[in-house]
Amino acid sequence: MAQITCQFVRPDRLLFEGDVASMVLVTPTGELGVWPGHSPMICALGNGMVRLHRLPENGGDTVEVIVSGGYAEITPDQVIILADHARRSDDIEQDVVTDTRNKAEAALKALPADDNRRAYYENKIAWCDLLLQHALQD
Repeated sequence: MAQITCQFVRPDRLLFEGDVASMVLVTPTGELGVWPGHSPMICALGNGMVRLHRLPENGGDTVEVIVSGGYAEITPDQVIILADHARRSDDIEQDVVTDTRNKAEAALKALPADDNRRAYYENKIAWCDLLLQHALQD
């Protein structure tokens, strides 16, 4: 069976590495299916779920990763995903994410309207919202 080697990296660590049968990337304009032999390209990642379809000999399951931003480099036999934010869907602790969101929201409210640190907390809240949205779907 044809396969694609996938490396999935976020800023602090390698999240996934291995061979997959296919994958679905999330881009700012929709989903992009990738199979062995795909034309070379680089694409931006959007906000949502990336699905890695593992080979039958590796369980044949689907690894779901929630991403927010980044890029993917696609070649006919390899995909390297560099995500700004990424978390496996089976690694979301709702209470921890909710607590993090609440703290970020409180910190945001404490800042003056013209403080440039507001962007950091706004992004953190958006990331937590994305995680919670997908956690509630599972």
